[in-house]
Amino acid sequence: MIDQVIKELKNYDGRPVKIMEVCGTHTSSIFKNGIRSMISPKIQLISGPGCPVCVTPSAYIDQLTEYSLKENHCVLTFGDMMKVKGSKMTLTEAKAAGGRVKILYSPLMAVAEAEQNREIQYIFAAVGFETTVPVYALLLEEIQQKKLENLKLMTSLKTIVPALSFICENEKNIDGFLSPGHVSVITGSIAYRELAARYRKPFVIAGFEGEHILAAIYEIMTQIKKQRFEVKNMYASAVTEEGNQKAAAFIKEYFEAADGFWRGIGVIEGSALRLKEEYGAYDAGSAEEEHIEVMPIGCKCTDVILGRINPSDCPLFKTVCNPLHAVGPCMVSPEGSCGIWYQNS
Repeated sequence: MIDQVIKELKNYDGRPVKIMEVCGTHTSSIFKNGIRSMISPKIQLISGPGCPVCVTPSAYIDQLTEYSLKENHCVLTFGDMMKVKGSKMTLTEAKAAGGRVKILYSPLMAVAEAEQNREIQYIFAAVGFETTVPVYALLLEEIQQKKLENLKLMTSLKTIVPALSFICENEKNIDGFLSPGHVSVITGSIAYRELAARYRKPFVIAGFEGEHILAAIYEIMTQIKKQRFEVKNMYASAVTEEGNQKAAAFIKEYFEAADGFWRGIGVIEGSALRLKEEYGAYDAGSAEEEHIEVMPIGCKCTDVILGRINPSDCPLFKTVCNPLHAVGPCMVSPEGSCGIWYQNS
């Protein structure tokens, strides 16, 4: 069966088709499994805004670096946030300048830190999409239960469906979407139904093995050929129609939708999750004002995030921009399109 799928995809000779894979894990798997060599050059696979670190505003990084340099304060973060540039410096540079920054591997490690050092005010950098938000909700529950006054959250939390709606509205030449597997576990396949109907594009959810991705591409191409525009869940082992309702309820308990600023894109209505007002005591000042952010000169991260170009089309790619000297945010994170392309091309 998979041989027949590959044969048909390889021999496709119709009009050019552009398919966006939203998730960085899908981008990595496409390279790992040599998917592009198995399909027609007329089927273009492009990356989307599926890296939360890449779209985190520089103003957010600026707030974190300021906290790290403040007396009796310490910023807790995951490692992939360390090299993201704010308007002035990265967290790595802030640490070198004497700031307190500690890398954690789980949000719940923050509780132990705060319990052991009550004299330090900890700021946890809560960044991510729907996949990680339930863990942050659990962290808030722990903070309340243990009555920790020295641990707060700085949130830069995004939801993917409003971003996909923005892309469908503004980038007309994308023909179909390989929907994100991990996020879909939380949201369920139902989350894409309105987008598919409104914009008349296929949304197909897939796992991360090569066969899964090829099958999803084949489904998208079949729908395009037959002029069907449906949501198809091909990751039924992990994704249900309704999603993880327990996790969704947990998110709803602590967070509410708000407009969010995406680095490289701008403000997308209803795309952020902020702490509810009744939990404001645990917020380190996350709400940012709308502002204009300009990418570094020559950096094409905006075009990469919106699927207009591949990372290799950026003039800075592999010249002055690389993982050790990242000019734009898409090169910083292991989930970023430019970083993945750098490692695999």
